[in-house]
Amino acid sequence: MNQIEIGKFIAKCRKEKKLTQAQLAEKLNITDRAVSKWETGKSMPDSSIMLELCEILGITVNELLSGEEINMENLKKKADENLIALKRKEENYIAKNVVISILFSATLFIGIMVCLICNIAISGDFTWSLLPVSSIVFAWVIIFPSIILGKRGIIISFLSLSVFLVPYLFLLSNLINVKEVFSVGAVLAVAAIVFMWIMVAVYHRFRKTSKLVALAIIFLLTIPFMFLINIMLSKMIAEPILDIWDILSAFILIILAFASFVCDYAKKKGVIK
Repeated sequence: MNQIEIGKFIAKCRKEKKLTQAQLAEKLNITDRAVSKWETGKSMPDSSIMLELCEILGITVNELLSGEEINMENLKKKADENLIALKRKEENYIAKNVVISILFSATLFIGIMVCLICNIAISGDFTWSLLPVSSIVFAWVIIFPSIILGKRGIIISFLSLSVFLVPYLFLLSNLINVKEVFSVGAVLAVAAIVFMWIMVAVYHRFRKTSKLVALAIIFLLTIPFMFLINIMLSKMIAEPILDIWDILSAFILIILAFASFVCDYAKKKGVIK
């Protein structure tokens, strides 16, 4: 399965259908940049839109994966070859992720052992080492799903963060004997988790039509969230609700949102690629 040949074949079929990259992207609810990456062999169409792409171009999935038109004599042979290539690619992807996840886990485990051994050697007991060890374990629980599962593991990482962040703050508060870490941190953590899922929902809603619009909306939503956090802090630790840095941050976020909307509009009009 040759990505370069597949890309050339997609471009050829698109031109035969008298479609521009932008028009094809619009039919598929994706960006023209994604189509450009296919045609230059930098990436492959996602399996979720492969059937729709083939229908628009008037080809079969086997022809798409082969990068050429297939006659009936070669149909079964090409189908088998494509299935084998897809399976091999998936196996290589899984094997690479497994190796990376093992190295990541081993590195963190070594870090844990170093902390515990040094603590025992210096103090004769587990005192300060429990703090970095708990932080390392927390980091492993959050990051590991994304490493071993790739994009499919990102949501699992978000779920892990949502479930374990508050208990981690409770443990941290007890380890360092500072109650405010939990009493203040837990409230802010819950607010941050809610905002994180709002961002995920926004991205999921707009990812096929325009990631720039999703980014702009996230920038704008960050402004009220920032002020909400300030109000919470002012009630808990007597922090001022508003200062010059908050105003500056809000101004920068508005500029970034405006720039994202402008870039999205320019892309749709073909001004920029």
